[in-house]
Amino acid sequence: MQELDSVKINFDSGALWVLNIALAVVMFGVALGITLGDFKNLIRQPKLVIVGVVSQFVLLPLVTFILIMLVKPQPSIALGMMMVASCPGGNISNFMTHLAKGNTALSVSLTAFATFFAIFMTPFNFHFYGSLYQPTSQILQEVELNIFELLKLVTLILGIPLFFGMLIRRYYQSIAIKLSKFLRPFSIFIFGAIVVIAFVNNLDVFNAYIHHVLLLGILHNIIAILLGFLVARLFRLSFKNQKTIAIETGIQNSGLGLLLIFTFFNGMGGMAILAAFWGIWHIISGLLLAFYWSGKEK
Repeated sequence: MQELDSVKINFDSGALWVLNIALAVVMFGVALGITLGDFKNLIRQPKLVIVGVVSQFVLLPLVTFILIMLVKPQPSIALGMMMVASCPGGNISNFMTHLAKGNTALSVSLTAFATFFAIFMTPFNFHFYGSLYQPTSQILQEVELNIFELLKLVTLILGIPLFFGMLIRRYYQSIAIKLSKFLRPFSIFIFGAIVVIAFVNNLDVFNAYIHHVLLLGILHNIIAILLGFLVARLFRLSFKNQKTIAIETGIQNSGLGLLLIFTFFNGMGGMAILAAFWGIWHIISGLLLAFYWSGKEK
């Protein structure tokens, strides 16, 4: 196994528990803004559902796998790319879509649908493509990854907060709206602070190895954004919806990816550095794209 594959990012168990709680609270805050009507709206427009699901959960993992086969990065970096590509869209995508003058209602609906879908698709895609590529398959065997344990954790982090958040929104709408305004920014701040602390505590590791993922992470993110845009264009969606699908595909929940990496892979260097860099870069690329698109109507 190459050097970077044996590097570990230090993250103590107490911080990991806080990270678990913070991410669950983030998802709970997202769910407070979701109604059954969001799902119904997508059902009434099946074409949008198909484009969103195909782009995010079918094509992005597949294209990521092809990119890995072409570039052949170190196995742990390849696993990090697979992990990021298997995660659902990040909740900041709603803000970016609004900024880009995309279809904000569609973005919120797709975030809700993707979060629910990710309970099953994130473990499946990661395990499927990780097992398909021999170097990463070897790592999965060495860590003895249990897909059912992975499914259980994703359900706890995504499924349960989604259920209870929507339940409160359904029966206590005014409370849900007030809670959402407070919880989402607060929990995202806490989550971001934990990631920054982990980054600072491992600064020497990041400085030594960031060059391994810098260009690859940027390329991977650009491909994800272009993929969403081109798939939406292929299905002849409006430009407003093309922007939305591009952002939903290119902005991934790297926080969930980091949590899974620390939980199941003990902070494996290449995986953690790739996911952490993606988490920073996709905010930069997403905001730049949103500002550019904010003045484009065609």
